[in-house]
Formats: sequence, C-alpha cells, structure tokens
Amino acid sequence: MTEDLTTVPFSPGPGAFVDTVAMEEDSAVLFDGDKGQLPYEARRAFALLLRSRYLSAADNPGEWRALLAHQDVLESRCHDLFLQLVVDRDYELAYKTQVREDGLAVPILLKDEPYKRVETLMMVHLRNAFRQQQGAGERVAFIDAEELVEYALSYLARDETNLAARRREADNAIATLVREHVLDEVGEGRYRILPVIEVLLPVDRLHELARWLRNPGGADADGAAHLDSALDEGDADDEPLDDVAPEDDATDEAAPRTADAPHDDAEEALL
Repeated sequence: MTEDLTTVPFSPGPGAFVDTVAMEEDSAVLFDGDKGQLPYEARRAFALLLRSRYLSAADNPGEWRALLAHQDVLESRCHDLFLQLVVDRDYELAYKTQVREDGLAVPILLKDEPYKRVETLMMVHLRNAFRQQQGAGERVAFIDAEELVEYALSYLARDETNLAARRREADNAIATLVREHVLDEVGEGRYRILPVIEVLLPVDRLHELARWLRNPGGADADGAAHLDSALDEGDADDEPLDDVAPEDDATDEAAPRTADAPHDDAEEALL
C-alpha cells in the first residue's frame, strides 16, 4: 500500500519505537539440541507467519512486538525460503508473499488461487462497510451474514432461477472469508470485519475489480454499475473509477488476487 506522506514535526513519546535486539544478546536454549538463535517470542512470531495467513498485533501482541524487534532477522529467514516479509505498521499486520523473479528458478511454497466472484463481491462490500464504520468513529466494524448474502444476490442476472444454489454459494463464500481470517464470527450470523480487508483491497485493486466486472465473464452491466455506485460511496475521497468499456476476450469467472497482499491459507504453506 503506497501513501502520500507529508513531513510534519514529530516528537515521539516514550515507547513509540521498538528497539532491535541482537540475536546473540537474547538467545536461549529452549529444548534439547536447540541451535536456534532467536528468543522464544520471535520464534513464535516466525512460526505463526509461516503457518498463518498473517500476524496481527491485535491477536498476537507479544509476537508482534517480537517481530518488530527482530524484523531484520525474520526478513532474512523469509528470504532464505524465497519469501518476502511485508510489515504494515499502519494496520499492524505482517504477512508473507512468494518471491517471483524472471530468470530465477524458485520453488513455490505459497499457492496463488483466485477469489470466486461471490467472494470478491462480498469483499468489496466488507471494505466499504469497514471504512464507513471506521469513519463514523467505531473502533471495530461488524456485519451480519444476511446483509452479505443479500448484497451478493443483488448481482444475480435477471433471468437467474436457481436461487437456492446461489444462496448456498453465498453461504460458502462467507465460510471461506472466515477461514481466511477476513471475517471473525462473534455470534450466530454476526461477524467482525478484520482490518486485513484494507490491505487486500487498496484503491487500485478496487479499480481493477470494476474493470473485471465489466468483462463478459465478470458480471452483467447492471452488476458493474452497481459496483461503481458502491465504490463511489465507500471511497468518496479517492479518485473516481475509470470509465472502462467491456473487453471482448475476458472470460475468467474469478478475480485474480494481487501479488502484494496476504492470500495463502495455513495449509498451503509447505513447511
């Protein structure tokens, strides 16, 4: 995520920064034959990064602090596996991405699979709901399952007749977003929208999705117009969407995921 930053005078308070720690100053033997050099919390942070989709300060505050303190070492460990460590201090998230370099034969550890159409539509709605609630001063954003389902079903073609099947697809999409830690179930049919949605769908990604929905394989014209309206409402301060005509050769049903966002499941990392 790229931002325009304005330089302003800043006087950091106590505890504003996390000091890095040399490995040799903080190493400890944790088990028989242990040759590791990182302390316990930093090892946990590294293991969670490899196992999970992302590491957040909200869910793992101790490991998050350890990651910041040992970021250089953990980046080096990731690079040894042909992975990039991405640390977003604004949203207090860290995640890994696969190194892909032309001319470099790299064993692929992380799968890169596209989101299904209904999952993509729901994520757009989740991002807008997250921004609106955050803009209203709410510290945590919530949404009901029924609202998500109704939103997804509103994009159905006018001649769609198998509503039961489409409803099952919507329910499955919600389950997928819970499994991928985009949503956190807090009660029956009630979910917390996790901040990672902002990392998954930056503004340029929303523009890309609007173009995709104009393609013959993405959605009908009404659906594309519907998304334009939703994006304009959710991003009033962002640049307007480009007026892009449908492309004749686009037939993909699923929207591709971006390379700079966390998108791997725990079971997809080969440890």
